[in-house]
Parts: sequence; C-alpha cells; structure tokens
Amino acid sequence: MKPLALLACLCATPAFAADQMSVVLDWFVNPDHGPIIVAQENGYFAEQGLEVEVIAPADPSDPPKLAAAGKADLAISYQPQLHLQVAEGLPLKRVGTLVATPLNCLLTLEDGPVQSIADLAGRKIGFSIAGVEEALLGAMLQPAGIGLDDVELVNVNWSLSPALMSGQVDAVIGAFRNFELNQMEIEGIAGRCLYPEEHGVPAYDELIYVANPDTMDADQIARFLAATEKATQYIVNHPDESWKIFAATSAELDDALNAMAWQDTLPRFALRPSALDEGRYARFETFLHDRGLVPTVRPVSDLAVTVAQ
Repeated sequence: MKPLALLACLCATPAFAADQMSVVLDWFVNPDHGPIIVAQENGYFAEQGLEVEVIAPADPSDPPKLAAAGKADLAISYQPQLHLQVAEGLPLKRVGTLVATPLNCLLTLEDGPVQSIADLAGRKIGFSIAGVEEALLGAMLQPAGIGLDDVELVNVNWSLSPALMSGQVDAVIGAFRNFELNQMEIEGIAGRCLYPEEHGVPAYDELIYVANPDTMDADQIARFLAATEKATQYIVNHPDESWKIFAATSAELDDALNAMAWQDTLPRFALRPSALDEGRYARFETFLHDRGLVPTVRPVSDLAVTVAQ
C-alpha cells in the first residue's frame, strides 16, 4: 500500500468511543466535589477513556438508592450512612473516598453560652438527620457526664446555621466545618466547632463513592478514581488555579462562601481515593453497634472494597 493510501485509511478509522459513566452527587455541586469537576474540566476523565455524567440529585437521600438499584454507576454518600444502609439490606459497597476526614461538627456561637461540651446540659441542640447524628452527639456528650436525655433535640431540617444564629437553638450537630463556619463569618457572627473525632467519636471518611457490587464495572471505577486522583494532585499543587477552573463552571459557584470553603476543603480531599483503611471501617462499625444503630458487627468486606486498574 502506498504511503498516502495508508494515511487515508488511518484517517478514516473511527475513534474509539469513550465508556459512559454516571455519578450522582450527594447534593448540589460545591467545593466538596472539587476533584470530580477539575477532572472533568482538565480532561482527566477523557484521558481514561471515560465520558462522565455528573448528576445533582433532587433529594439528597436518593444517591445511594440509585446506585443500589443500578440506576447510577456511582453515587456519593457518607461513611456513617453506608454502615446503616448495608445493615438495612441495600446492596452497596464503598469503592473509593472523596473526602477522607470528618467534616461534621457540633457548632456553637463563639461568644455564646456553650463554651464546652459540659455547657450543653439543659440546652437545645439542632439536627438535620436522625440516627447517626444522634449517635455522634451522644458519644460527644458522654465524657462530660451528659446523656441525650439531658438536652433538647430540635429538628431544624437543613437550616443549621440560621437556627443557631437566630437563637432558636444553642448548638447544632451536622454542620460542615468548611461551610457553616464560613457562612456565619460572612454574616458577621463568629462560630466555634467542637469536633466529633476529638470528643469520643472514631475518625471516619466523610464523603465516599458507593456502588452496587453485583452490577458495578470495576475497571471503569478504577479509571474514574485514577482521574480524580490526578485532579486532586493538581488541586493541591495549584490551589488558586484549580479554584478558578472550578468557579468558572457556574456563576453560582463563584462567590465568597465557596471561595472560603474551597481553601478549607483542600487538605481534606483523599490523596489516594482508591485506598481503603480497613481499620477505620471496622472501628466505626463497632462504634455504631455499641450505640445500638446496627444489629451486628459486619466484616469490612461487607462494607467496602478496593478496585485496581
């Protein structure tokens, strides 16, 4: 075959189609999802032969259910909730980590009446999600000799910092330290976070990727995690440039709150999203069992797996 004819044949060969994946976020796009957005914008998914559809859910309780039902390849969820969901029979396993430290905190006013855990006795505490947050709160109260019966729990839905700033409650559990604290600062009200992992709660992964182990494509997930690992490295090495890339994807993201949250979230991204700390999952499973939230202590293999490319 002549060189020109060979060149024409090569040019006529169609490009390989990228594998399509769907990822359902835990909530609307925010700095917690930085590695996913940067991987998308910098072409790291494309380098891995992936075309990733990123979906914000209408209801934050939907993502793990969609993954369990096989209606999404991946969903972002929370390690504490995963333990409960598996105990309830949902076919889910953690396959990767997005945010590798707790973000949850017990939030109070800096100059308010609650200066320590002991000051919570007889006070009102707001919460959004029953179950895990009550377990976290109960564990935090215990060293101070206080129980859940010694406080008044108030369901404030998702209005955590407004409920605290308005005086509706004296503290809130479930506030994210990278968001609510900054939101209060913007409003000119100083807050203080009391951290669960410093008050009797085992450390855990806040945001994780979950999938149905019976239907998942391990190779695609491994490539997805490789792309987000590369994006995380880029974010750590180029925090300002990566913020500009992230913020440019939507006018709603380019504001003071998200800029502050971006800086606070950077050190919490999982540098090795595919790596699994089995001890962390075993300890938290035991913690939930001791608090009466799961009936038995399941092996880590029932909760989490690693995928390799």
